[in-house]
Amino acid sequence: MSCKNVIVEEKFSELEHFIDELPDKQGDLIAVLHKAQEIFGYLPEEVQLRIADKLDVPSAKVSGVVSFYSFFTMKPRGKHVVNVCTGTACYVRGAEKLLNELNKHFAIKPGETTKDGEFTLDALRCVGACGLAPVMIVDGKVYGRLKPEQVKGILANYR
Repeated sequence: MSCKNVIVEEKFSELEHFIDELPDKQGDLIAVLHKAQEIFGYLPEEVQLRIADKLDVPSAKVSGVVSFYSFFTMKPRGKHVVNVCTGTACYVRGAEKLLNELNKHFAIKPGETTKDGEFTLDALRCVGACGLAPVMIVDGKVYGRLKPEQVKGILANYR
């Protein structure tokens, strides 16, 4: 067995241990998906099928949840994830300018990952931080009331 296969099996073992500790396996699908994405970095079909099997739920249900919620991804992501809120308040207060700055900085569009695998850029519909609009989130840390000229300095902290 190759080193890569051993690592993947260790990740599946960690996920299965997490599932085994849950009191209500079927009712905790979203928690399991979060844990799986934390472990694997994304939710490829193979992971979704193992979750469906382990929780004894239809694979279509797992796939439906993964594709419905924007915080789940089926593609590998960069080491750092940069999200820009494009909800109404953020959009009106300059989210498009932030996205344009990020597009220039990374040379990628929302939904893409830089060639070096360091950053993934995403645009989200609303993050619920309207009072801080426009908002950018890097690895879960919220930066509010941003101006495009602040983006480069913030990202320098993640290099």
